[in-house]
Amino acid sequence: MSLISFIKGAGEKLFGSKPAAAEAAPVDVDAANKTASDAIAAYIGTQNLKVDGLDVAFDGSTGTVSVAGEAADQATREKVVLCCGNVAGVTQVDDAMTTVEPADESRWYTVVSGDTLSAISKTQYGNANEYPKIFEANKPMLSSPDKIYPGQVLRIPA
Repeated sequence: MSLISFIKGAGEKLFGSKPAAAEAAPVDVDAANKTASDAIAAYIGTQNLKVDGLDVAFDGSTGTVSVAGEAADQATREKVVLCCGNVAGVTQVDDAMTTVEPADESRWYTVVSGDTLSAISKTQYGNANEYPKIFEANKPMLSSPDKIYPGQVLRIPA
C-alpha cells in the first residue's frame, strides 16, 4: 500500500480538544504525538483487529500516522489503515504493514454528503443491493449501514 490520503477534519475524535487557555501555553510536541499514537493504537484494539508487532506513530506537524506490523490477512491490514486514517486530525497514513496471506488490495471510496451505502454500491458494483458487501468489509468500524459520514474512507472489496 504505502501512503493513503484522508480528510483531516473527518473521523473519530480521539485526541479531544484543547481549552482556549492551553493554546497559548507551550506544548510538548513529543508527548502530544505519543498520546495521539497511543490513542490510535487503543482504537485499533477496540476494533479487535489483531496485528503482530503493531507499531503506531503520529506526527502532528504533518497529520501523518505511520503504522507497521504483520496482519493475518489483507482485510485486517486495510481495516487497521482505515482505523488510523478515519481519525480527526489525520491527513495521511504511511502503511508499512505486511500480511501473512497476501491478497489483492481493495479499492478506497471517500464518502460525500448525501451518500448511502446503497448509492455507493450502485456506483461501484452497478447494483444498489450489493451494499451489504461494503458494510461487511468495513465492520467493525461501521456499526450500522446508516452510520457513514462525509469524509469517511471505506474499503470497497472486489
